[in-house]
Amino acid sequence: MTIARVLIVAGSDSGGGAGIQADIRTVTMLGGHAMTAITALTAQNTLGVEAVMPVAPAFVVQQMACVTEDIGVDAVKIGMLGGEAIAAAVAEELATGLYPPAIVFDPVMVATSGAILADQRTVDAMDRLARMSRVVTPNLPELAVLCGRDTIDPDDIEAIAGDYAATIGAAVLAKGGHAPGDMVIDRLIDIDGTVRRWASPRVDTRHSHGTGCTLASAIATGLAQGLDLGDAIGRGITFVRAAIDAAPGLGAGHGPIGHTLGRRPFDECPGG
Repeated sequence: MTIARVLIVAGSDSGGGAGIQADIRTVTMLGGHAMTAITALTAQNTLGVEAVMPVAPAFVVQQMACVTEDIGVDAVKIGMLGGEAIAAAVAEELATGLYPPAIVFDPVMVATSGAILADQRTVDAMDRLARMSRVVTPNLPELAVLCGRDTIDPDDIEAIAGDYAATIGAAVLAKGGHAPGDMVIDRLIDIDGTVRRWASPRVDTRHSHGTGCTLASAIATGLAQGLDLGDAIGRGITFVRAAIDAAPGLGAGHGPIGHTLGRRPFDECPGG
């Protein structure tokens, strides 16, 4: 059986907690082969992002095309884009028809530390990518921005996410980590309007850097391996929870989660 091939289009995290670094570890731990097109370099640690250096859009596209032509791609994960021009170039490349419909778009806008990683023009350019995706995975602040709202009341999440899914023609996984309460509820609103929910107890920890990147890459790996969207999400959520439990406790700020799960295979971890 050929290994599932996942192309990751995202930024690099010099602290190793999120971005390309988290994506590669996630895909590898779940049994896939990770390929990358780096959109931006960041100078960051657990305390915050100090600087961002976008990559030339043409070179981002060259990275994508290079691996696709030789190795092939079963799923694409899109994360931090690094600017409007890069977002537009990535969309143009995906529109060539050389890429699979299994596209997972994580609309990264704000780092865990609060640093802004996407300006309004980049957010506007994300619309085309969202419409090309199988699933978009915003947290609640990101969903609010995508829908042109200041905030979203927790009682309105499913209705707003459903309207957005209908608008873009793609499923929406509205992540619940920013909602209040002792339970975290992630909600998938699919294109046909069906809703699935995953609920788990909230973990009180500052070591949660990279959870969004990790979940999106886990979903992309599942789709690449032939799982349906719901099963890919369910396994991804379980993996993220196991990685939070295995966080190594690094740094003085928002520390990374433990993707290597204490060096145990994922299928040996509780719920794996």
